[in-house]
Amino acid sequence: MVHRLRFTDDVAGEDFSALLDVLHAGEAGPPKVMIVADRDVLAGSDVIDRIAKRLADSDSVRLMTADDAIEAGAATDRNSHGSTDVACVLSGGESIKNTSDGVDRVLDLINRLDLDRRSYIVVVGGGAILDAVGYAAAIAHRGVRLVRLPSTTLAQDDSGVGVKNAINAFGKKNWVGTFASPWAVINDRTILETLPDRDFRNGFSEAVKVSLLKSVEDFEFLCENATAIRDRDMDVAFDAIMRSCLWHLKHITAGGDPFEALEARPLDFGHWSAHKMEPMSDYTLRHGEAVGIGVALDCIYSSMVHGLTEESALAVCRCMHDLGMSLWHETLDDPEVVLEGLEEFRQHLGGRLTVTMLDGVGKPIDVHHIDRDSMRAAIGRLREIAAQWD
Repeated sequence: MVHRLRFTDDVAGEDFSALLDVLHAGEAGPPKVMIVADRDVLAGSDVIDRIAKRLADSDSVRLMTADDAIEAGAATDRNSHGSTDVACVLSGGESIKNTSDGVDRVLDLINRLDLDRRSYIVVVGGGAILDAVGYAAAIAHRGVRLVRLPSTTLAQDDSGVGVKNAINAFGKKNWVGTFASPWAVINDRTILETLPDRDFRNGFSEAVKVSLLKSVEDFEFLCENATAIRDRDMDVAFDAIMRSCLWHLKHITAGGDPFEALEARPLDFGHWSAHKMEPMSDYTLRHGEAVGIGVALDCIYSSMVHGLTEESALAVCRCMHDLGMSLWHETLDDPEVVLEGLEEFRQHLGGRLTVTMLDGVGKPIDVHHIDRDSMRAAIGRLREIAAQWD
């Protein structure tokens, strides 16, 4: 498995070579490249247009434009976004994963534009668009090369480097999908500038999560700098993104289980409840927000049942709060429904239930049984803490 990961300050400007260098030409000449863009990012920033114009002007690639799509008979909404260089524009957010419409549209374009296994899809957007477009790229020709340019902190510090590509089905997260490595991932600093505060902040829940699994030093860094990150000090925030992304990448490439064939799934610490709360909220609860609550909940449970100290559990709650995230959501008002997420989590992984908990910061453990009374008590304790701080 090869992962090409690049960190850039302005991929549409002085760092454009980082993108061009991963678009390899073959014996057939310049490869075809199609851009798939998140509508909100395209409307709120000139980054995508600048990337598209530079690709269109390059002799190294052949950019497939909206005009090419129209000529091929594909549906396009060029007039609604005004870009002639971007072949496909999709609305982001979790809604794109709740139907197959976005996937079908990308597949139709791949077919009509005659993209092949040595063509490239450059997808710019948040984690949901990366998931949906990645799924289309993975199943077309059994794999069209995918270059991800994540536009959110959540996608940059976590899912962008992952190998999961999926959409939702049957009211369950990521039920339909596949594993496929992206050809390349470029985490760009400039593209984050127009991200709303809510989405900027909640992405760091995944950074907290992975630090709790991997590094006492990085957890302390996040705790000490949480307010600066919340206030968008980009020097600190991008440092946090890089640390988190590299931990996720190291786990995927060196952890021995990139395609989740084993029982344990450590990177889904805190996710069993998050994946349940999201559909319960009709996805009004952002993934990063749900993960923040889920991580706090499992830390409290770990302090009640396992070796994590209460002091550490409270430090996690304080860190999430200082990052600007709520510790409570009304979906937790019905613990019995939330607890159904344990069985759904088991089914998603297969075999017996395996949930990651903490014996200490940097000391993950795998458990195969959740004491439901203790988890209910943990939910109650989280409600008390949230009432004090939120």
